[in-house]
Amino acid sequence: MQQTFEAWITPLMIGGLIVFMCFIIWDLAKKSNAGRFGTIMLFVVLGAGMLGYVLKVVITWALENGGGV
Repeated sequence: MQQTFEAWITPLMIGGLIVFMCFIIWDLAKKSNAGRFGTIMLFVVLGAGMLGYVLKVVITWALENGGGV
């Protein structure tokens, strides 16, 4: 029961955290009057870590299922 719960709740909570961090980046850009280019740069630079994590999960899943990348 606990393993099933953890298997379902972990991706949901990590996904929620990623969405929340995107909101924080957007709010930071809005409050600092970053403009269009500044907002894009904030998302690229601060979102790179989130993108790296998502890519790691996708690559790991692909390798475990024999699909390769």
